[in-house]
Amino acid sequence: MVEQLRAGIAEGQLVLHYQPKLALATGEVDGVEALVRWQHPTRGLLFPDAFIDLAESAGLMSRLTSAVVDMALAQCRRWADDGGLLTVSVNVSPSNLVDEEFPDEVATVLRRHDLPPTALVLEVTESILMEDRERAVRVLSRLRDAGVGVSIDDYGTGYSNLAYLAALPVTELKLDRVFIGAMTGSSRAASIVTSTLQLAHALDLTLVAEGAEDQETVDALAGLGCDLVQGYHLSRPLPADQLWAWLAQRAARTPIS
Repeated sequence: MVEQLRAGIAEGQLVLHYQPKLALATGEVDGVEALVRWQHPTRGLLFPDAFIDLAESAGLMSRLTSAVVDMALAQCRRWADDGGLLTVSVNVSPSNLVDEEFPDEVATVLRRHDLPPTALVLEVTESILMEDRERAVRVLSRLRDAGVGVSIDDYGTGYSNLAYLAALPVTELKLDRVFIGAMTGSSRAASIVTSTLQLAHALDLTLVAEGAEDQETVDALAGLGCDLVQGYHLSRPLPADQLWAWLAQRAARTPIS
């Protein structure tokens, strides 16, 4: 499987699906998250839980992430050429955050696809940041100084503390779905969402709520002043052509929120 994955990355077997992110203030979709799949030649379409741990253990995550960044930005360029520039978010691996050359690599890919740095948001988890915090801060600072967005993914489930949040060059907090899914039925979960939103805005950060699975939750988030929301209620992750068709259909009807 390791050799198959190595060959799969080299031979272009990775594919991306995109989940839209809704800006609640405008009702417009202005960004997507790129989610990787592996189109295995004999096993069919594999989701990340079938190969990400394998990639990590085999030392292939850096190569895989680089491929995903390139694919996502190539698609972003195609959308821009078709009249719609969407910000694209990509998950970053631990090996990327300790690679001092990664910011230069990202800058090269952005130039190759003729895109502004603001078109890309790199998502990192709290646990990744704790593995080599000093180097991670250096790498993320260079990316941020270049104009690339930096998002803390699954915020609230790891090592959340104000000290590291104040020190990191982040632009976005992505509150974990465990809090979003419970907020309409739990006053405590709702309080966590509210306080995290207030903290994010006090630090001039964008708050993304992931895992919004019904209109009641979307309405509650809009009422609180949440910035962005994503979840199955809006759309499942879709291949690029299906997402473009979904956006066209959505533009012809009343926005969800």
